[in-house]
Amino acid sequence: MKVLVVGGGGREHALVWKIGQSPKVSEIYCAPGNAGISEQATLVPIQANDLNSLLSFALKEKIDLTVVGPEEPLTRGIVDLFESKGLSIFGASQKAAELEGSKTFAKEMMKKYHLPTASYGVFEDRQRAIDYIQKQGAPIVVKADGLAAGKGVILCKTVEEAIQSVDQMMVEKIFGEAGKRVVIEEYLVGEEASYLAFTDGKVILPLASSQDHKAVFDGDEGPNTGGMGAYSPAPVVTDEVNQRIVEKVLRPIIQGMAEEGKPYKGVIYAGLMIHNGHPKVLEFNARFGDPETQPVLMRMKGDLIPILEACITGNLSRCKLEWENKASVCVVMASRGYPGAYQKGKVIEGLKEVARMEDVFVFHAGTALSDGKIMTNGGRVLGVTGLGMNIPKAIERAYEAVQKISWDGVHFRKDIGKKALCWL
Repeated sequence: MKVLVVGGGGREHALVWKIGQSPKVSEIYCAPGNAGISEQATLVPIQANDLNSLLSFALKEKIDLTVVGPEEPLTRGIVDLFESKGLSIFGASQKAAELEGSKTFAKEMMKKYHLPTASYGVFEDRQRAIDYIQKQGAPIVVKADGLAAGKGVILCKTVEEAIQSVDQMMVEKIFGEAGKRVVIEEYLVGEEASYLAFTDGKVILPLASSQDHKAVFDGDEGPNTGGMGAYSPAPVVTDEVNQRIVEKVLRPIIQGMAEEGKPYKGVIYAGLMIHNGHPKVLEFNARFGDPETQPVLMRMKGDLIPILEACITGNLSRCKLEWENKASVCVVMASRGYPGAYQKGKVIEGLKEVARMEDVFVFHAGTALSDGKIMTNGGRVLGVTGLGMNIPKAIERAYEAVQKISWDGVHFRKDIGKKALCWL
């Protein structure tokens, strides 16, 4: 079969890598892809948000299955468009993707269907938002309502910081239209976890647990990014916590979406805060997490294609997932300055040496080929992912590979996976 993967980041490289292992797959295309993906798939020079061009390509090439990586094409209705032309596509419909596309909608769904989450207020008026902040006090969380590439959440330690964040979103419009409306939330304490699950709209099939590292600097300091690293499994998700997540978070939201006439098929991502064994929802995403997908798929046994197909056809009850009894750690190597301004076009050294290492795979994100050399072409550049018998061994393996890779202006966190060590 022919498969098209939409997107060009580390998550999409991980999907291409895993899909390429399927005996059912004869050809893989990726639009637009990156330098690393080009080694395993044919790159198509179409941007992920150019829905009509993607549709034309899929029809012309008789693509058997399309897999969507990023959130923007999902919220713009790529699944509905492809299905209207009889094409098989994995991902949430436009109505279902609203769960990520609007934080207000997500909070209203959580409230209506009694999911555990932070108390909140929604504001389109700056002064009312400020009044609410002053009444609630700090710490407090300010979120842009719309899509902001994983950067639209600001954790504010003081009232002044929170007011400044509101002004950045509503007045300075640093996130464009996404910040026209803001959600202001109670600051939750605990340990974060990322929880991904496949669903066909009824059956829920969880993936292995993981934990993301959002902040740009060690010790969770600095602004939020799209993610500076991740590991799997996340020890904070014990068997008991796992059961609570499925019963109190995933089942009610999937049933609720069906009741609202917005049936959810695809992969659902719940960002959670876990405190004393009890999960609360921070956010929902309507797609695979990035960088969580990289360590999770490194641990997944078997063929991914039948799972994706079962989500589309409603036969997920026939499927099961098996996992390597190993841990994996992904360290994101980024451009200096990210998530702010950064330079592109730096030559990346050391990739060939790392390619010879066992239990390591380098997933490309912001890379491009130029004159036969692999160059930096984004904020998050590589996701260096290592496997080990346990988290400490996986950390050791990933950082051993990281040390061999370099470019002018490289930045990475040195504490990815450290939170897991206190559980050992």
